[in-house]
Amino acid sequence: MQLNDSPITTHTFEGIEFFLKRDDLLHPQFSGNKARKFMSLLQNEQPQIKTVISYGSPQANSLYSLAALCALKSWTLEFYVDRIPNWLRDKPMGNYRGALELGAKIIAVNNQTSHPTQFIQHIRCPDSSCIVLEEGGREQQAQIGIKELAEEIRGWVYSQANKNVVVALPSGTGTTSAYLEHFLKPHKIDVITCPCVGGRDYLVEQIRSLEIQCLPQILQLKNKHHFGKLYYNDYKIWAALLEQTQVEFDLLYDPMMWQCLLDWYPRNADKSVLYIHQGGVLGNESMLPRYLRKFGSFKP
Repeated sequence: MQLNDSPITTHTFEGIEFFLKRDDLLHPQFSGNKARKFMSLLQNEQPQIKTVISYGSPQANSLYSLAALCALKSWTLEFYVDRIPNWLRDKPMGNYRGALELGAKIIAVNNQTSHPTQFIQHIRCPDSSCIVLEEGGREQQAQIGIKELAEEIRGWVYSQANKNVVVALPSGTGTTSAYLEHFLKPHKIDVITCPCVGGRDYLVEQIRSLEIQCLPQILQLKNKHHFGKLYYNDYKIWAALLEQTQVEFDLLYDPMMWQCLLDWYPRNADKSVLYIHQGGVLGNESMLPRYLRKFGSFKP
C-alpha cells in the first residue's frame, strides 16, 4: 500500500491566503503525521513481527494510528498507559474508542512502576517478535516517511512560480517538523513550528534526542499554555478555521499554531504559507464536548 501525494488545497483564514497539505486524507484510518512516521513499518515486510508495543495517553493520536497500522498488517497492538479514567472506560470515545474498535489492547499499568516504559522493559519483556516504539513515534526511522513528505512538498514548491513558501505545522515531540527542516533546508524551504506539549526548551530537547542538528524556526505563544487544558482562544480559533475554510482541524495542536501564525504573518506577508494538516481530528470527539460544557456553542 502506497500512501502519498496528499492533495494541496487553497484557503483563506483571517485574510491570510494559505495552502493546505491534506495529509489527513491519506487513508480513512491511517493518515496524518503518524502515518508518515510509521510509513516504513507499513511498507517493510517483517514476517517475524507479531506485536507492536508502545505507550502514551489513552487519547493519543499515536494510539489510533498504531491500531490502524496493526489492523492493516495483521499485528497485535499493546499500548500501555498510566491509567484509564473510569469515565472513558465506561463511555469510550475519540482515539481510545477508535483503537479499541480496531482491536488494540490498551493496558493500564496503574502505577505498578513509575512509568509504562519500565513496565514494558522489566515486566512485559518484549522478545524478537515485538517492535517497541517511542511515545508519539519519536523514532529515527520516522524520517523515511517524512522524507517522502518533504519530496512531495519540494516538488510542489518548485512548481509554484514566484512563491516564497514557508512550511508550517505544530509540534508535539517535534519529529515531523525537525525532519522536514532537515530535508527541506538544502532546498532553501523554511519550516516553522510551535511547541504544544511543553515550551521551547522541551521541544529542542526532544529534537536533539533524534540527533538532528538543524532546528525549525520555533514560534511561541505569549502566554504559558498547558497541554490538554481548555482555552477559550483555542476554541475560538478552531471554530473560526472550520467556518472560514470548511476544513476540520485538530483541537489540541492546530489552534496554538494558528495563533502563532496570526502574530507572525504581519511581519512576513511576503511569504506563502503551506500548512501541513496532520490529522488527529478523531480526538475532537472527546475534546469538543469538554469545550461545549465549559464555553457553550461558539458563535463567531
